[in-house]
Amino acid sequence: QVQLVESGGGLVQAGGSLRLSCEASGRTFSRYNVGWFRRAPGKEREFVAVIDWSGRNTYHADSVKGRFTISRDNANNTVYLQMDRLKPEDTAVYYCNGDEAIGAVINGHLSNWGQGTQVTVSS
Repeated sequence: QVQLVESGGGLVQAGGSLRLSCEASGRTFSRYNVGWFRRAPGKEREFVAVIDWSGRNTYHADSVKGRFTISRDNANNTVYLQMDRLKPEDTAVYYCNGDEAIGAVINGHLSNWGQGTQVTVSS
């Protein structure tokens, strides 16, 4: 089983950048499709981006397309979320999670959610 731990959050001004990391442990990480999700205060958790096991295919939610980029380094068991041109509405706790079935990742039908990492964007 793959365990995922998020890091890299913080406080940033609108227009700034952050890079989140999702570090994995477990022998099957290279077969895992991994997604980033976020939960803003008072809102449901929402899908942000997904990357397939090979790293060749990605998909980003419309709300972050052109500003956020998901990538992965299988040699280091890490998935990244580069966040540029941040907006106050990006403020949320960000989570990563994954599965061998990419549909489950895109739909968020996953278990074993971690603590997440807080991103706060000031105006």
